[in-house]
Amino acid sequence: MVAAFNDEEQVDATLRAVLVDVLGLAEDKVRGFDESTALFGALPEFDSMAVAGLLTELEERLGILIEDHEVDADMLETFGSLLTFARAKALQ
Repeated sequence: MVAAFNDEEQVDATLRAVLVDVLGLAEDKVRGFDESTALFGALPEFDSMAVAGLLTELEERLGILIEDHEVDADMLETFGSLLTFARAKALQ
């Protein structure tokens, strides 16, 4: 069952959990991410193969649908840009 998301902090916590679970990153490392933390291209674990898994897991956990045309390098560049995207989808 997918929870209803009505809180920006819930989306933040979910995104952090997905990064830990899908990319295998340490919880302490992900907890330290801020808006400017570089993701795609900066984390070896977050390569083109991991993108699909990450987006699929976000869809499942947030109860959203991410269309192919919505995915671009800018959205994946930093934790802040990915969080902004996830919040916009989950809280609409």
